[in-house]
Amino acid sequence: MRFARLWTGTTASGLATWALPFVLGLGVVDGSLSAVELGLALGVRTAGFLVAVPISGVLADRYSRRATVGWSGAAAALGTVLVAAGLGQLAVLLVGAALAGAGQGACRPAFQALVAEVVPQEKRQSANAAITVAVRATTLIAPALTALLATVVEIGWLALGIALLWVVAAAVPPRGIVRSRDPERLEGAARDSAGRATARFLADFREGLVEARRHPWFLAGLGALTAVIATGYSATGVALPLVSAEVYGGATVLAAALTGYTVGALLGGLLIARIRPRAPGRAALAGLAVYAVAPLALLSELPVWVVVGAYVVCGIGIELFNVPWFTAVQREVAPDKLARVSSLDFLFSYGLAPLGLALIAPAIATFGVSPVLVACAVVCVVAPALAMLAPGARGFATAEVVGRRS
Repeated sequence: MRFARLWTGTTASGLATWALPFVLGLGVVDGSLSAVELGLALGVRTAGFLVAVPISGVLADRYSRRATVGWSGAAAALGTVLVAAGLGQLAVLLVGAALAGAGQGACRPAFQALVAEVVPQEKRQSANAAITVAVRATTLIAPALTALLATVVEIGWLALGIALLWVVAAAVPPRGIVRSRDPERLEGAARDSAGRATARFLADFREGLVEARRHPWFLAGLGALTAVIATGYSATGVALPLVSAEVYGGATVLAAALTGYTVGALLGGLLIARIRPRAPGRAALAGLAVYAVAPLALLSELPVWVVVGAYVVCGIGIELFNVPWFTAVQREVAPDKLARVSSLDFLFSYGLAPLGLALIAPAIATFGVSPVLVACAVVCVVAPALAMLAPGARGFATAEVVGRRS
């Protein structure tokens, strides 16, 4: 029952995170928003996400993970309500988007840490797989349902529906482990001036960095994930629409490939819930390297089914990485620093994604589509391969590193 509540809350947050940019995109289609307003809203949403992630990591480790999920979900719900009210009022829209992004970012490390508190270690891989399968399944079905609803319901009401999802994400998850607290530290935090509070936050965040450095496999894996997102995902975000329009004459390949990716991720989640590779870390990194297939499939005019099949394979590979990765972090990182290390994961991997998106279009304009796609594919293979050489990478286990040194 406790995991069912956690699964429901996490799924609701994942669906709500996906739904907001999709609904705002529909707002451009029906004239509620301009393209410039959409770009500004998504930009400040990302900024709010990035600012909130490290703050949430510190707070979730210092106080209650359940409480952090609650207030972050409430913030995202309020921000989404402001987005609904701000259609046609740019200032309100941007404030709402920033607050929604902050809530979305703040809940991520708290949810990751809460899984470790609610689910026994031997069941966490299955639990993480169940969560990712639920999110992938809903995002596969939701676009068609949302577009259908948009024909009879105004965009503002759809945004309010997203706010309700955030209410569920905030209210439903169970309490985790009641961790001991340092009364003197809490009392000191209450008395802190703004300067001391900032210094205390930086000290706590630095503790998370120190903990991350204790796990060489984590730093190597995070570097590989960041490189793949900044290149492979950027190829999908920029080159795929370009190739779909110029080579295949429309958006059909774009829509089919993205749907294929989601289907593949769903299949990958179902697969990793059942299998236990002997070397889970290397198997996961190999799954990450499979994303190189995506830019390679766009190099020449291949049959549509080949391009879609490539994205299905990429979706399978990414979940063969994601689930063991989250499970290993929950297992290996010190429990009182788990949220901070998880915040580093989200901050670097997803935080640098906009940089990749910003750079790939000028790179294509300068060097051409094919050289950029080849470079992206090379990075997607080389970065995980190098990460496999890190101490502990074979099993995503710090114990392997300790064993070698002893």
